[in-house]
Amino acid sequence: MLPVVAIVGRPNVGKSTLFNRLTRSRDALVADFPGLTRDRHYGDGKIGDRPYLVVDTGGFEPIRTEGIVQAMTGQAQLAITEADVVIFLVDGRAGLTPQDMRIAQSLRESNKKCFLAVNKAEGLNAIMQAEFYELALGEPHLISAAHGEGVRSLMDLVLAGFPKEEDSEEADEELKHKVKVAIVGRPNAGKSTLINSLIGEERLIAFDMPGTTRDSIEVEFSYKDKDYTLIDTAGLRRRGKVFEAIEKFSVVKTLQAIENCNVAVLLLDAHSGIAEQDANIAGYILESGRALVVAVNKWDDLDNYERETVKRELERKLHFLRWAKVLFISALHKRGLSTLMTAINEAHAAAFMKLSTPKLTRALIEATQRQLPPRAGGGRPKMRYAHQGGMNPPVIVVHGNALGDVPESYRRYLEGWFRDQFKLMGTPLRIEFKTNHNPYAQKD
Repeated sequence: MLPVVAIVGRPNVGKSTLFNRLTRSRDALVADFPGLTRDRHYGDGKIGDRPYLVVDTGGFEPIRTEGIVQAMTGQAQLAITEADVVIFLVDGRAGLTPQDMRIAQSLRESNKKCFLAVNKAEGLNAIMQAEFYELALGEPHLISAAHGEGVRSLMDLVLAGFPKEEDSEEADEELKHKVKVAIVGRPNAGKSTLINSLIGEERLIAFDMPGTTRDSIEVEFSYKDKDYTLIDTAGLRRRGKVFEAIEKFSVVKTLQAIENCNVAVLLLDAHSGIAEQDANIAGYILESGRALVVAVNKWDDLDNYERETVKRELERKLHFLRWAKVLFISALHKRGLSTLMTAINEAHAAAFMKLSTPKLTRALIEATQRQLPPRAGGGRPKMRYAHQGGMNPPVIVVHGNALGDVPESYRRYLEGWFRDQFKLMGTPLRIEFKTNHNPYAQKD
């Protein structure tokens, strides 16, 4: 069992910077802006003499709060509860603050093993750490998360009480087989609520305010003995409405989540209807080649007329996604979630299906017999055989003569034919043409 190390502290002390340093990644958003991190963010620790999990948290305010700050504090308290050891990060340049004192009191009451780290200590002398002894959490350790100074020695102390374990090959293999599912959509569509309902706990902050989620948060999840990684993403607005630098970073993280997932769930808000931005997001998923399930959320609050209106909008604005399954769910009331998981599994299976060359070639020959490719120039393209050229999305490579003249309409015909023959629903399909080289062609 990997030890869990939680990083807590007040806003803007460098928790996400330390998280990125420990995981040797850029997974957590970092900006000179308090309150950027809101949910718990997990990663694999890579600095230290053994593997561990590190948890980044939002700004911690133990006193009575309300709204989004209260939700952020709740996430930080959950991280402390599940952690084996806590790193309490303070700002060496700002000095000791009353909020640091309140957090220290809360940590002492938690009875968790705690290490006090004084960040932004580059260029400071050891005398500057003296005031932090008032926190009564042991010796303050001077570090610089941004430059890496003192981080390795701190982690050696943090991990000293845990037995060393070798990396398990079985664990690595299990990680490879996890289905990565990105939940994407416009702001306030219910993405965080959907993940909370699937896992059965308030793992993510779900607040009735657009833009609550700013980072892409990965959540491990098991359903019917199968492992998944659910990725909560920031809502994508139209480009003209993205003004803050932080929101621009969030958009980049969401697009990266789509690129790195196996299946994307496009979550639509039934109350606000199907917007052009929903079609734009769907188009990006299609370009990325990811398997897709379309889920219309908040469906239970609509009357029959409103439901018919939404269905007509789906047909008109997302007509290019006829290969994707469309479901109508309620994330808040947990309706339709089992059907959603079934659709995710089917889309994943289609995206990674292995297609044999003999079966593909037979299907190709039957397709050309039913409808010949149109003539181009002085002859007709000849298609001889097909084989699989990739997965996620499936790529079918067709070999023959004069295939550079095959029109786009015939490519779409073959795509639909192969999709029907091999039941490739829920995933995009790519058809590539490769013209055979003529060995008797005269050389210049």
